[in-house]
Amino acid sequence: MHAFPGVAILLMLLLAGEQTVTAQSSQPLLLSDAINTGLKNYQSIQAKRNYLQASTALVQNTRNEYLPNVIASVQQDYGTINGQYGPLAAVGVPGVSSSGPITPSQNWNAAFGSLYFLNTNWEFFTFGRLKSKISLANAQVQKDSADLVQEQFIHSVKISGAYLNLLATQKLVDNAQKNLERALYVQQAVIARTRSGLNAGVDSSIANAEVSRARLALIEARNGELQVGNQLAQFLNMSPAAFNLDTTFFITIPAVAKTNSSITQNPQVKFFQSRINQSDVATAYLKRSILPGVNLFGIIQTRGSGFNYDYSPATNPKYSHDVMDGIKPTRTNYVAGLSIAWNITSIAKIKQQVKAQQFVTNAYKNEYDQVATQLQDQLILADQRFENSLQSVHEVPQQYKAAADAFLQKSVLYRNGLTNLVDLQQAQFALNRAETDLYVAYLNVWQALLLKAAASGDFELFVKQVK
Repeated sequence: MHAFPGVAILLMLLLAGEQTVTAQSSQPLLLSDAINTGLKNYQSIQAKRNYLQASTALVQNTRNEYLPNVIASVQQDYGTINGQYGPLAAVGVPGVSSSGPITPSQNWNAAFGSLYFLNTNWEFFTFGRLKSKISLANAQVQKDSADLVQEQFIHSVKISGAYLNLLATQKLVDNAQKNLERALYVQQAVIARTRSGLNAGVDSSIANAEVSRARLALIEARNGELQVGNQLAQFLNMSPAAFNLDTTFFITIPAVAKTNSSITQNPQVKFFQSRINQSDVATAYLKRSILPGVNLFGIIQTRGSGFNYDYSPATNPKYSHDVMDGIKPTRTNYVAGLSIAWNITSIAKIKQQVKAQQFVTNAYKNEYDQVATQLQDQLILADQRFENSLQSVHEVPQQYKAAADAFLQKSVLYRNGLTNLVDLQQAQFALNRAETDLYVAYLNVWQALLLKAAASGDFELFVKQVK
């Protein structure tokens, strides 16, 4: 997964500000609660947990794995060579393996026989090959673990960004409602003056048009809220609903914006580093896979037969049809030995695999460098956005106060016939923009801090300063 497109998507999300909605309750849904809900419920995170559990289980499996090979072997044995007459067939293999005297012609003398054996084969020394394979399995666990942490980190940032953007869209709906109320107020004033003959009838038409425009703007704002709310609901794996969010973001700003975390500590960068580590271990395993193995083996075998030890079909055809005579063990052999086995064709097979894996490692390094560079540039941008947003927070209250005063003044002047409708509407537009800028300025500070947390990998920098 993983991956590199996820980083671009994350950065685009924070810059573009696309977002969602959550379930309504009497108490506000705090951002920390939303993050916990999303981390618990989101399907991709659950999938990453399962991948991690699967790779963890495979580590123990790898410790006990002995793979068969077509081998060339030099072997020294010591054991007995007792033999006897009797039928024999290998389980699952067509055909029979029978021992007995050579007869001049076919005969159908038959008796019961049996075979019991215990076969052990232990490759107790592999010149580091098995240890290297276990290291590869552990490297996969580390990679899947880093992938899970990365997914949790990215999803936490997405939820936070969606939460802030939903707050912004909800405030846009509030502002659109207030703007409609002001348009209705102006409409009433215009109608009153028009009916009294103090204004031309065209003023009432303009006021009516402005009321319609304000209603359309309110509908558009509500559509935006629904869209953003739906996205947040998806991040939380919940059904879309109206969300009651924490509005303290509109009255507070972060107290701390500095972090000591380096880019290398970013979970996204750590994941890309884990891919490089895993590929390096895979290369080492491939190089060791050509090494031989030392095997300790032993076999003990017992046979029974209904044929007598001196059976001869021509001179002494003594044999029994009794089942018990055939299944009773009467001869035992054992063999034990030590062998070294080497798949001599593996050298040619593995050489190109090693080369290919080294190219994969180089590709992972290229992607690591690209992601690290993007995040480093993003960190610089976040610092600049944070400083600019702080300046906006200090400036917008003055803009809002001036716009509110101007609208009040123009309203009074219009009611007394001392200004025209155009001037009043301009004051109304200015107040609407100032209200929007006031709340957006505060959210911009928080979003800039979130962008910095996402780039640096220090998510605590953001979340510890919110409820």
